[in-house]
Amino acid sequence: MIANPYSGADWNAVVPLSIVAVAALVVLFADLVTPKGLAKRWVPVAISAIGLAGAAFTCGEGWGHSYAAFGGGFMVGGFATVFQEIVIVAALLSVAIYAHVGEDENFSGGLALLLWSTSGAMLMAGAGSLMTIFLGLELLSLALYCLCGLSPRATAGEAALKYLILSSAASGFMLYGMALFFGATGSVALAALAGQAVESNALFLCGTALFLIGIAFKLSLVPFHVWVPDVFQGAPLPVTAFMSVVTKAATLAVFARFAYAAVTGPHAQAILAPVYVIAGISMIVGNLGALAQTDMKRLLAYSGIAQVGYIVAALAGSTALGLRYAIFYLAAYTFMNIGAFLVVALLSTSKEEGSALAAYRGLGRTRPVLAAAMVLFLLALAGLPPTAGFVGKILILSANFDAGYAWLAGLLIAGTAISLYVYFKIVGLMYGRHERPHPTEVRPVAPLAWAGLVACVLFTFVWTFDPLGPSNVLPLVK
Repeated sequence: MIANPYSGADWNAVVPLSIVAVAALVVLFADLVTPKGLAKRWVPVAISAIGLAGAAFTCGEGWGHSYAAFGGGFMVGGFATVFQEIVIVAALLSVAIYAHVGEDENFSGGLALLLWSTSGAMLMAGAGSLMTIFLGLELLSLALYCLCGLSPRATAGEAALKYLILSSAASGFMLYGMALFFGATGSVALAALAGQAVESNALFLCGTALFLIGIAFKLSLVPFHVWVPDVFQGAPLPVTAFMSVVTKAATLAVFARFAYAAVTGPHAQAILAPVYVIAGISMIVGNLGALAQTDMKRLLAYSGIAQVGYIVAALAGSTALGLRYAIFYLAAYTFMNIGAFLVVALLSTSKEEGSALAAYRGLGRTRPVLAAAMVLFLLALAGLPPTAGFVGKILILSANFDAGYAWLAGLLIAGTAISLYVYFKIVGLMYGRHERPHPTEVRPVAPLAWAGLVACVLFTFVWTFDPLGPSNVLPLVK
């Protein structure tokens, strides 16, 4: 009889993501037995929310208990826990949007796919080996390909096809890089990459280049960003909100673990320098691209390109403070960005999404609460007080100067200056005296969407005064 090589602690490590995956199955089963009517919509939403809440609770119990499960293939502890919690929160807020504007057709199927994608992102957050990274990446991506095409709009099919083709190509680059890593080390563990004599190891250098191309695509860094605006505009609104945070959080977890634990030695920063260069370019290109947009989803897509540039810039130099500040800004970005999408959802009608900028004309008079919330989120994205986005950018600037990357700090300031026009253009539409209010359609009250909006407003504001709460962690790779 062959002994089981894994202990109960190994299996307990994957309980949170297993809860999310099982909740997706329960959603599909409930759809089969639930009669038509209001329950047909709210039962799957309730199951999804309960599953995500349960996963958040069990994931939080692992805080402070570092453990390398499955022989180092999956890590639990502070670093993985924080990224998994960010993914879960983003998924919960996306479910709130889905409950309000999700299409009745394939409603439960869409929620199940969203949950499976969430479990893939959680797997990536704790990945300690190349195999685990790729497994989580494919679980995250395959569900998203389907989610992007769920809307009956013609643009949804186009968005799904573009994302499928380009993302598959990027996954191919990453997989080829992983194969070269294995050739260089004879192991799939990320820890095995540490200490490589990179100056004489051509396999490692080529593998790193290909691997980082895949990372840059998933993070939508320039020049691997061209798919983002079209996919964000064509995908259903809840899917766009979900993708805007979850794919970035999962990929940032992988990149941080790679940069801090796998690429070591005197040549480490030279190897990672191209990533920081394109992060700086992304800050400028993202904000410039947002200038001419007339659709909020496309505008937030370009904004997201710049925002992820800020986060990656915080990691330059691989300093402990830089990582903490990057995690804080990612957590703040989760609330301020999905908060903006929640406003879009609450402005949506049965005929169209509230993403056209024309829908914000005179909003300060017709929907003052939503307008005020959007102003707060726009201030946060621009990095102005009193918001968590302001504190986050100040911390990133500090990390850049301390690590000797003053040029990145300069690009961040320049990108922020450009973004001010982008965001204040929307504020002018909402509060301009000569703006004629856009006609709105009264929709049923959306309690979950409003609850999510209130949570986003509170966190975006409160973290201005307690900025280091979610970020006092370091990557745990052995």
